[in-house]
Amino acid sequence: MKNKDYFEHADKKFSVKDMPKDERPREKLLKLGTEKMESYELLAILLRTGTKDEPVLDLSKKLMMKFGTVESFFESSVQDLMSVKGIGLAKAAELISCITLGRRYKDELIRNENLRLSRESITEPSTAVSFIRAEIRDYSKEQFFVLNLDVRNRLIDIEMISKGTLTSSLVHPRETFESAIRKHAASIMVAHNHPSGDTNPSDDDIKISKRLTESGRILGIDLIDHLVITKDSYCSLKNKGLI
Repeated sequence: MKNKDYFEHADKKFSVKDMPKDERPREKLLKLGTEKMESYELLAILLRTGTKDEPVLDLSKKLMMKFGTVESFFESSVQDLMSVKGIGLAKAAELISCITLGRRYKDELIRNENLRLSRESITEPSTAVSFIRAEIRDYSKEQFFVLNLDVRNRLIDIEMISKGTLTSSLVHPRETFESAIRKHAASIMVAHNHPSGDTNPSDDDIKISKRLTESGRILGIDLIDHLVITKDSYCSLKNKGLI
């Protein structure tokens, strides 16, 4: 069958075996490498088979259209995958296994990089942001973190203090500085994420920073910065002159 014939017969369901050999996903991968492959073609290799009514390439295209981006696909659950017609438990289990391996690979890269950075002084907000992003698993909920630092501004550890909508009344200096005192921290940085994706600090963010700065001054533990973090960006309240 010629390439032209494959696309002209839209009224007939074709399987991968009906395609020209050099256009089949596996053969294309071996010949050209993964960089030349579309995401749905790579997904088709994982799926291996379609259904009796839908070829695997059509099924994989439908999956990618469902999630829109590779990032959204990698954030899917078994239930999300099974909501697509043609994806049963077996295929969903195979896909979620690949997704989980991908997530673990990314987490391992971040942990290794953070381990390297932990031996260095944190002099830039961007370094602290990389540590916090490694801890955030769900950007849909607001989470408040404390980074405990030693006298050379090296990271001792990170603790999540609260989860949920933050207000100046909910973020109490007692809980914020408790771990810093236990870990003999010389200073701290605090950070939280904005589920909205907006990095602009709210009035409560500013109130929290002022309250923690005053408390730290009394305890002899400086608040170095307060960071507002989203998936793609961040804001340093110190750089904005708000600390």
